[in-house]
Amino acid sequence: MKRIPVALALLCLPLAASAQTVPAPPPTPAPAQAPASPTVNLEQRMLLRCSAAFALVADRQQRAVDWALAYPPMGDRGREFFVISSARLMDEAQLSEDDLAQMLRTEAQALLDQQVLDEIMPVCLRFLDQSGL
Repeated sequence: MKRIPVALALLCLPLAASAQTVPAPPPTPAPAQAPASPTVNLEQRMLLRCSAAFALVADRQQRAVDWALAYPPMGDRGREFFVISSARLMDEAQLSEDDLAQMLRTEAQALLDQQVLDEIMPVCLRFLDQSGL
């Protein structure tokens, strides 16, 4: 999505030499609305959640964190899933790289905050197996 910069024009009011009052300032323009967050369907949301989950597990496996080592190695298959899913999401949902990165960060943080990584991993591992990677 391309953003078009909005130029704000200031209104200049001529001052009469005889005027004793200061003219009112020009009206303050309404703040620009933030762009709507991208929407994704249920399958695309699962791609996001599982990509984030695989990235978190792969990171912890690389750091030799015990709980992460209990899962199958995520380095290669997880990374491939992440890359393919990211490309698919960008194409299908028309996401920019920045949109996708923000959505992945949000998903990863939610998985950690809600402490549901162990709950989502079995579903994601089945999703990974079904992907053929």
